[in-house]
Amino acid sequence: MLTFRNFNIADWFSFYRIFAAPFLLVIIWMGERELFSWLLLISYSTDAIDGFLARRLKITSPRGSQLDSMGDQITLLIGFLGILKFEFGFIEKYYQWILVPLSLYFIQMIIAFGKYGKATAFHTYLAKFSAVIQAMFILGLLFWGPILWLFYFMIFVGIVETLEEIILIFMYPRWVAGVKGYFWAQKDKRRQAINKS
Repeated sequence: MLTFRNFNIADWFSFYRIFAAPFLLVIIWMGERELFSWLLLISYSTDAIDGFLARRLKITSPRGSQLDSMGDQITLLIGFLGILKFEFGFIEKYYQWILVPLSLYFIQMIIAFGKYGKATAFHTYLAKFSAVIQAMFILGLLFWGPILWLFYFMIFVGIVETLEEIILIFMYPRWVAGVKGYFWAQKDKRRQAINKS
């Protein structure tokens, strides 16, 4: 049975991102751009903190990976809703570019749920890098306005990262957490053991 004691400090940073989402939605609705931008910055910061703590304290777990992924996805969605509200003109102008990685992401989610019954939690190096670039762009857009070279770079990295995730889903017959990337998956003993069984 899960109780508050079952969760570690890294898990609670992930919970913060999840619990903060409704409050951020209210702030978007109120039109408080500056407050939203600063609170979103805090949410993104907790993503870096929980990963660091989990590795540093050696408290990584499949449950923690799932919580982290859920927090990441919710924060990304909230960030997108924020720029939809506060930078609608930018979204309207560049929506075709945004639709490409977004469509791939939904395809990846459909494949993952169809195969595993839940979202992936690979946490590849590319996914982490993509999340950092996305956070930099969204926060930069909210604080200072569009940075186009960063926008195009974010789109490119997002496409490559999502394609890698799709490939990894096909490589792993069963759900696993913590795969650094395609080249690491080739030598992953967990995958080899699953394929032999």
